[in-house]
Formats: sequence, structure tokens, C-alpha cells
Amino acid sequence: MSDNAESPTETQKEETTSTDPSATSDEKKKIDVLLKAVGDTPIMKKKKWAVDRGRTLQSLSQFISRFLKLDASEQLFIYVNQSFAPSPDQEVGILFDCFGSDGKLVLHYCKSQAWG
Repeated sequence: MSDNAESPTETQKEETTSTDPSATSDEKKKIDVLLKAVGDTPIMKKKKWAVDRGRTLQSLSQFISRFLKLDASEQLFIYVNQSFAPSPDQEVGILFDCFGSDGKLVLHYCKSQAWG
């Protein structure tokens, strides 16, 4: 009897421990970012990327520039929801919290100013 009384408590602790922290740690680590080209900017074959929450927009811009093999002289502009360009030191996680929808953050990139 004492074994039966203890096992549900242990099982509940295991379920709580395994379910809640893993879900929150996964959410904290990566965000789905959908990258869309605007204008004459080259299109990336892979549009959906998993990005760390703490990554800045500047580092994401550098990644896109290298991926597209843009010249160092070419600028890259990134817009949120086709409306504004956040500052380069803005973290992707904060943008997702404020402007994300359907579990992803949609960012548009282009070589010339488009909006805002």
C-alpha cells in the first residue's frame, strides 16, 4: 500500500518536471523566423529559420548578407510586418514577443528602403 501511495506523487513530480521546463526552455532558445525578399533582392531557397531569442537583428542581417553573397558595399534593410525597420541592436526574441503571430516572426529583407 505504501508503494501505491508514493508512486502517483513521484509520477506527478516527474511529469511536472519533464513537461514544463522542457517546453519553456525550448521556447526560450529558438524562434521560427520567416524571411521574405522584397523588390530585386535575391530570394533565399530556405525561408523558415530557427533563430536564438538573444540574437540581434544586426547579426541576423550579417547572416543574410553572407548567405546571399552580397557585396560589402550593399546595404541590407530588414522590416517587421512590412511596416518598420527596428534598430540593429534589437533582439529577435523581443520582436517575436511583440510582433510574432502564428508561432513565427515574419521579417522582410531588401537592398533598398521599402517601408518606414
